[in-house]
Amino acid sequence: MLKGLNHITLAVSNIETSLNFYTHILGFKGHVKWENGAYISLGELWLCLSLDEPDKKLDYTHIAFGLDESDFLAFKEKIIKEDITQWKSNTSEGDSLYILDPDGHKLEVHVGNLESRLESLKSKPFKGLVWL
Repeated sequence: MLKGLNHITLAVSNIETSLNFYTHILGFKGHVKWENGAYISLGELWLCLSLDEPDKKLDYTHIAFGLDESDFLAFKEKIIKEDITQWKSNTSEGDSLYILDPDGHKLEVHVGNLESRLESLKSKPFKGLVWL
């Protein structure tokens, strides 16, 4: 029986560039690195950066990270100062920044959680929404 998310592996073109982005910009903790990869973490999330040729995706697939509302403005200013590309504007509940990592992986930094999203759907349901 599945019990949760174990880890995420991202293909990256340069270990040092990605390690710098995820640790110094996003605040991940570095654990180990080697010639073709690195292990980093954020809370309970374990992320593997694996040297490979990233494949650009054109769909909405992305990874979202949580952030406290009190930290959002400072984080947003940091992203702007670092000139990090934003790939989408926020149109859902809670503050969000949609950014690209150095290899174009789509990331979101979101204030909120599943409970706040579900609560917002009570007053603004998605088209065709069915409660399960």
